[in-house]
Amino acid sequence: MKIVLTEPLGISPELLEKYARELRALGHRFMACPHRPESLAELCSLVEDADAVMLANMPFPGEAVRAGKSLRYIDVAFTGVDHVDLAACRERGVAVSNASGYSDTAVAELAFGLMLGLSRRLLSCDRTVRGGGTREGLIGTELWGKTLGVVGTGRIGGQVIGLALAFGMRVLAHSRTVKPELEAQGVDFVPLAQLMEQSDVVTLHIPQNAETTGLISRALLERMKPNALLINTARGPVVDNTALADLLREGRIAGAGIDVFQQEPPIPQDHPLLTAPNTLLAPHVAFATQEALERRAAIVFDNMKSWLNGTVKNQVC
Repeated sequence: MKIVLTEPLGISPELLEKYARELRALGHRFMACPHRPESLAELCSLVEDADAVMLANMPFPGEAVRAGKSLRYIDVAFTGVDHVDLAACRERGVAVSNASGYSDTAVAELAFGLMLGLSRRLLSCDRTVRGGGTREGLIGTELWGKTLGVVGTGRIGGQVIGLALAFGMRVLAHSRTVKPELEAQGVDFVPLAQLMEQSDVVTLHIPQNAETTGLISRALLERMKPNALLINTARGPVVDNTALADLLREGRIAGAGIDVFQQEPPIPQDHPLLTAPNTLLAPHVAFATQEALERRAAIVFDNMKSWLNGTVKNQVC
């Protein structure tokens, strides 16, 4: 089998070579690209004779799926797979796996980092010190005793809830299913509108799909308290970001911590959140810790070896 890794995984060359040796020892050919393909044509050329492809979050459109004449498996080193044309994969009989769970801790910690950064005005504090200023006017707020609304109580949402309880926060949750184990810890499951109205901080941990795209609409954002914060480390399109920027400018929401946008950064310079006040923006780095990237590599190479042995692990398509 020919296996092509189409983009770097963010691990050391030594660790990558260790995994490569294991595949070669099983009699397979393994090729790792040192950088992402710069065009669709280059991507199609890379995969045209591949039996299996590994990738992270680079787009993998239907043209690439169909260009792979022998392609039977796509091993995605990411949790979400909305960047892969799953319809084309089904059409061609290509199985798809993901690396769900590798970044749960990393994303949960960044969500809390954004909360803390906004509530304690850390960007303004940094600028003030560098400009020779004092703490005058830099009064922050505490998370202790505040209400956190968690939208989505999967593994990441669950870890965020654990951190919130350790911080002494009251937790409201909204999810497709009520989880008794979380209720036992004092979490209240409520309708989404109620969560938006009552939370001091709303944090999003839902996938992007037909049901969730645009879920956090202008109407729901308008229900938030004027002193509330919105944190999005999920997917950009689940929020009406234009409405969010408008409400931030109008002072109807206190702040927003955003790690995800409608597209992968760099984002357009006219993006409304770039000029909205009280925002803390990150270039989709929630998943990106050394520990998470090494866990991710372990999962995707295990996925690959399992597929080569006839079993599809972590299958999403």
